[in-house]
Amino acid sequence: MILHRISSAMMAGVVLFGLSACGGGLASGDSGLFNRGGTLTEAQATRRERALAQRAAIERSEAEEKGDTGSKFFDLFTNAADPNTTVEVNKYLWQASLEVLNFLPIESVDPFTGVIVTGYGTPPGGGRAYRATVYVQDPALDARSLRLALQTRGGAVSAETSRAIEDAILTRARQLRIRDAKL
Repeated sequence: MILHRISSAMMAGVVLFGLSACGGGLASGDSGLFNRGGTLTEAQATRRERALAQRAAIERSEAEEKGDTGSKFFDLFTNAADPNTTVEVNKYLWQASLEVLNFLPIESVDPFTGVIVTGYGTPPGGGRAYRATVYVQDPALDARSLRLALQTRGGAVSAETSRAIEDAILTRARQLRIRDAKL
């Protein structure tokens, strides 16, 4: 009697496991791929192979973007890449940006990525309110390392005004570097 109950329970478990493994349906994405005989037709097999190849290509490109070309167990014990790597920011451009735009209220500052976002503020002696976003993207003290987006409440600012602010930031950054060199 006990042996009969155990065998019945085991048989029911095997049947349930088998049914769950066979369950395809709409949720698995395999519906319609098999013909009545349970085999793939040639067109359906080709379509499935293309879909699998496309998924593999997407996964490879995502791995390449992340710099992960396939890790191994022993990579855990090497110091090949630091996961806490940040973008290097030129300290003189950073400080000069904060000093030149000190009349603007700071909304967000991230020294690790080099982004300064300010709110609207009026410069001393001016009547128009400005807002700026500064991006210091390189450790070099160079004009290419500085990106400035300046706007007013009415829209974009002229290129001359934006260039004048960039020049003021670059000039102040050079002054700060010269001052540090004299120490």
